[in-house]
Amino acid sequence: MPLTDMPLEELRAYRPGVPEPRDFDDFWAGTLAAARAAGGGTAEYRPVAELRLASVDVYDVRFPGWGGQPVAAWLLVPRGAAAPLPAVVTYQGYGGGRGLPVEHLLWSAAGYAHLVVDSRGQGHDTPDPDPVPAPQWVGGFMTRGIESPADHYYRRLMTDCVRAVDALREHPAVDAARIVVHGGSQGGGLALATAGLAGDTVAAALVDVPFLCHYRRGADVSSAGPYGELVHYLGVHKRVDPARVFETLNYFDGQHFAPRASAAALFSVALMDPVCPPSTVYAAYNGYAGDKDITVWEFGDHGGGRASQSVVQLDWLAGRGLGAQG
Repeated sequence: MPLTDMPLEELRAYRPGVPEPRDFDDFWAGTLAAARAAGGGTAEYRPVAELRLASVDVYDVRFPGWGGQPVAAWLLVPRGAAAPLPAVVTYQGYGGGRGLPVEHLLWSAAGYAHLVVDSRGQGHDTPDPDPVPAPQWVGGFMTRGIESPADHYYRRLMTDCVRAVDALREHPAVDAARIVVHGGSQGGGLALATAGLAGDTVAAALVDVPFLCHYRRGADVSSAGPYGELVHYLGVHKRVDPARVFETLNYFDGQHFAPRASAAALFSVALMDPVCPPSTVYAAYNGYAGDKDITVWEFGDHGGGRASQSVVQLDWLAGRGLGAQG
């Protein structure tokens, strides 16, 4: 993928000034209050004994999310580690679920409790039972309920993500003052949204090549990935007003969560990313209110820095007193 977005000097100054909805804060305060009031019980942790892992204990988790509906997760805890531990909450990329525990051993190997959150309707273990109003979506999840913020798919998924932090704070193995939210692509956008919505209950955010930022720019310039669903939808549904679609998406845009976040954040961006163009990442990063850093992968595609970024993240967390090794 060649370099097709702005030069780095322009990206560092890029602030598109997309206006946020006037009722943005009320919308999300009401959404989260309703989810918490719906209850759904406390989180349940079932030990997974059949895995042949010598250094980590694994739990099959169900916690209450949107509407009190159960959301699946894995919790991995370093065996024999002295509690309370710093914890990482990981959100998934687009179209993916929590997978298998053996796919997620890095953070527990580094000494963290690690909650791996399923994505409703995308993973195998968390359905999305809410009805979707007409007109029907086009592929994927981007246009589900696109006619109204109240009905949009990401209202439910982002609520689940905040409720995951609520649940993990209550676990006896976890230091509630040292919870880190983490993810790449869609997961990065969800980590950013959670940092903006969960306030000081989140200590840090690791936001890699984030999706769900500056939707209009993504629709205009991305050459691969889910932003294309918006283009296809608007091309098929000629009677749908594009302005109305992007007004809905403004309630779920990382640009508007970023100024509300206080946690320290480490972003990453790949300058040859065709899925999440660098300008969409910088639109959120430049408006981020908390202490922030960004790792730039000059020749990276949507994989960003891959495992090299994990090494950067471990060092960055340790430098902010959020390491698991003292």
